[in-house]
Amino acid sequence: MAILDSELLKHLRGHVGKQLVFKQYGDKTVVTRYPNMKRVKRTPLQKAGTRKFADAVAYAQSILRNPKKRKAFGRKRRNGKSVYHAAISDYLKKH
Repeated sequence: MAILDSELLKHLRGHVGKQLVFKQYGDKTVVTRYPNMKRVKRTPLQKAGTRKFADAVAYAQSILRNPKKRKAFGRKRRNGKSVYHAAISDYLKKH
């Protein structure tokens, strides 16, 4: 892991070609290797949670594609939450 002090690279974040990852920790930019997730063994509960969240995202995208449903969720949202996030919250609360 390397910490970058360059003003040019100060606000850099993301990954480059699945080789390097640029992260922000406070006012520092850190460079690390891209994570190898092949060795990670997820539990059945983690897999179920991932599937549930994927279903919530699909539900939210379907809401955004339907103008009537999108307008209805626009009325339901609070605290400046986007329609997308309100739909995800709604799905996760119901399931």
